[in-house]
Amino acid sequence: MRTAAALISISLLAGCGVLTDDSAGSDGKITVGTTSKPSTLDPAGAWDGSWELYRNVYQTLLSYPTGSSEPTVDAAKACDFADRTHRVYECELRPGLTFSDGTALDAAAVKHTFDRIVRIKAEGGPRELLSSLDKVEVQSPVKVVFRLNKPDATFPFVLATPGMSLVGPAAYPADGLRSGDTVTGSGPYTVQAYRPEGQDSGADLVSNETYKGFADRKNKNVTIRYFDDSAKMVQALKAKQIDATFRGLTAEQVVALQQQVNGPVKVTESPGSEIHYLVFNPKDPNAAKPAVRRAIAQLVDRRALVDKVYKGTAEPLYSMVPAGIAGHTTNFFDSYGEPDPQAAKRTLRAAGVRGVVPLALWYPTDRYGSATALEFAELKRQLEESGLFRVTVQGRPWKLFQEGVQKGEFPVFGRGWAPDYPDPDSFVSPFVGERNAISTPYLSPEITGRLLPKSRSEADRKRALPYFVRAQEVLEKDIRLLPLWQGKMYVAASEDIGGTERALDPQTVMQVWELYRKTSWD
Repeated sequence: MRTAAALISISLLAGCGVLTDDSAGSDGKITVGTTSKPSTLDPAGAWDGSWELYRNVYQTLLSYPTGSSEPTVDAAKACDFADRTHRVYECELRPGLTFSDGTALDAAAVKHTFDRIVRIKAEGGPRELLSSLDKVEVQSPVKVVFRLNKPDATFPFVLATPGMSLVGPAAYPADGLRSGDTVTGSGPYTVQAYRPEGQDSGADLVSNETYKGFADRKNKNVTIRYFDDSAKMVQALKAKQIDATFRGLTAEQVVALQQQVNGPVKVTESPGSEIHYLVFNPKDPNAAKPAVRRAIAQLVDRRALVDKVYKGTAEPLYSMVPAGIAGHTTNFFDSYGEPDPQAAKRTLRAAGVRGVVPLALWYPTDRYGSATALEFAELKRQLEESGLFRVTVQGRPWKLFQEGVQKGEFPVFGRGWAPDYPDPDSFVSPFVGERNAISTPYLSPEITGRLLPKSRSEADRKRALPYFVRAQEVLEKDIRLLPLWQGKMYVAASEDIGGTERALDPQTVMQVWELYRKTSWD
């Protein structure tokens, strides 16, 4: 989903206690800390970590219940393809749905939601997820039909992403993003207050009493606090100013919390599917050279990177499709093997590249935790140690970083990605095309013109895997993206917080309604 540059995903850990019957749904507020602040409150404008908030305050037609890797109904009562070619998709809404301002969430509102995403085409928004959408038709107040311009068996997965959060025409303009610090949704919670800046930056969520959907809320109030520094977040967790954290802890912080065996904070580990990578800007005279990109691929030592910076909390990544996702390969290792400075030098000299190559690496300073700076310092060391590159490392706060990316200002920059849905398509399609999730055009006719269309005609996703194996070969050959590492999931929470084993959906998006405060212990 969403982007992440140097991110260890943190969620919440269920402790040893159990919830008593009389405490379920209690008024006890849960406070969760994160370094992933929304870039906008309008779903039409974000294809990034803003989805963390969206999942809890908006609805989508389909969603992912805990433990499910297949989308199921949320605002919809039923959805299915109406034809064998996967080009007509119909949804019937639950009756009586309303937004938090009292207006109807009907088929017209659904059409408005999708029409505006397509019309606005916001930079960094989810428009490209709807590349197969031709038009949306309203057939009754509760029935909507999506007509696709090509077969797309992944369309239900797209509908389940927070980027497709439903909004109404009364509150969200048809031709532009909504401004301000308020939300009008129909999700499990309403936003009582939103503070985008300052030491008290955060969102106060209260239970939406008119909500009709799949979420079974275990609490009535949640406050999400946004931190610009993970050290401050850990201090707040230890001081019981927050109950749990997700996103942004450094490897050192994870290890330190794990070593406090009898401490008040508990940590657990699980596999993750978030990936982290470098993007090469073809507008930059050096990054545009295939030999320069290839030489960097021959120099980067992923194992040293994860050992020194992430202390075993991540794994080296040799393809854009991570381990644990069907179709995963190791193309970059197969092609380049272990780091080889002499091979990198030969690559540059054979292409006529002489002398030391100047290179600027950029990263977001306040988005994904303090380890980002350490990661890029290590990348600088590795490249300069070869004697082939002179590297400068620079960072910007997330919003300014995003603006710089969209303007094409950065020669090479770090990003990360959490899947929109648990399918290899979600690790290939977002990065290619004129408009994409990295806001850097990457034209690959073979991927966009042949491999993706063929894969999306396969309802049986196993039959689609050969197309993604080939797509990874193309990505490795082009080296427009350089995979670095794959994050594990770490969960940290006070020992009196429960439900956290169920709090992450397959998109690694936090479902805060699963959290509760324990009132008795084993």
